[in-house]
Amino acid sequence: MTGQEPGIEMLDKTLLVITPDFPDKTGQYIGSIYVKNQIEPLMRYFKRIIVICPVLFSFRFLPNDKYCSNYQYGNVTVYYPRCFFIPRSLPIPLISSGMKMKFDGRYFAVRQLIRKENLRFDVIHAHFTWPSADIAVRLKEEFHVPVVATIHEDSGWLEEEVQMQHPRLIRAWRECDQLIRVNEKEVPLLSHYNPHTISLPNGFGPEFHPLNMTECRNSLHLPTDTEIVFSLGPLIPRKGFSYLINAMEQVIEKEPTVLCYIGGAGPEKQTLLNHIQKKNLQNNIFLLGFVPDNQVVLWMNSADIFVLSSLKEGNPTVMFECLGCGTPFIGTAVGGIPEVITSDSIGYVCSPGDTDSLAHSITLALSRSWDRKAILAYADQFRWESIAEKLLWVYRAVLEERETVSDAKN
Repeated sequence: MTGQEPGIEMLDKTLLVITPDFPDKTGQYIGSIYVKNQIEPLMRYFKRIIVICPVLFSFRFLPNDKYCSNYQYGNVTVYYPRCFFIPRSLPIPLISSGMKMKFDGRYFAVRQLIRKENLRFDVIHAHFTWPSADIAVRLKEEFHVPVVATIHEDSGWLEEEVQMQHPRLIRAWRECDQLIRVNEKEVPLLSHYNPHTISLPNGFGPEFHPLNMTECRNSLHLPTDTEIVFSLGPLIPRKGFSYLINAMEQVIEKEPTVLCYIGGAGPEKQTLLNHIQKKNLQNNIFLLGFVPDNQVVLWMNSADIFVLSSLKEGNPTVMFECLGCGTPFIGTAVGGIPEVITSDSIGYVCSPGDTDSLAHSITLALSRSWDRKAILAYADQFRWESIAEKLLWVYRAVLEERETVSDAKN
């Protein structure tokens, strides 16, 4: 696929992207940025890209509700239709996931926006099964356009969806023209519902590249004479930060000067703070809170190693961003991590939820020298530009199949 100029004929096409997360114009909307990063290299291959990201109703007259306003950059137009739904991550007693789906208004908000703006499009790319793929296959029925869906869910979330056997979820998987899973391990699971299922990993953008470690540490006011472990993610149980803290306790017993910085915000913040204080590690382990996107590259380059102690994953974007900076990656054997970290020349993989295994891997990683040029050479295949080329071939295939079917009917 590489070495060619893919998708030139799609310069007359419009891509519709449906996603539950998309940064606003100023980056104040706290949501996943990887969909936007994936779109960046696709822009030059399409006439137009439309992004629809339905968000909750809110009191727009309040000063702190200044994000989620429609905007445009280049040939990309971003819409944030407001609607009512109960977020999956919000636990409510006696309200099941199925009931949340029943009272979800995001499809109607998207459909109303398309009517109001008279939007026209040639292919849809949905991110996540719910609600995006569900919305997309319902639009497919009306507009007769092909649908590609990337199933980003972490392995626990996907397992929960499969166990639900909800007709809307099953329909979303079955009626997509192409399903993309972010790891190879769970392709057979989704192939049970749709034989047109492939694996395509996440990637990293050009902003993630090697920088001088000392300069990065100085800019972040970090010490330059000690080893630093960095981790990043929402502070939720699935990310396994409590295991990281326990593992760091063992590491610090051997190397008292090692520092660990954990970036991210979430409901587990106070629990983790209490955990750190109980172990008297507050001089070695620090919770940074939310790390702005433009600072993540500085932290990646300031760290001797990056650690992700997750209990469940799909294919974490931070892994690719870490490798793109030439930083060694230590992760757990969940989701697509073992498919990427295939050699101890780029990092280590340990058992999830295993403090001793994680501590051993961190200690080993800090005690050796790494060939960062080799890590960068390996990471090159995961640049978003490379992933975009493969996506373009997927779009071409589903568009050609749709045209073939249409010609046969006529």
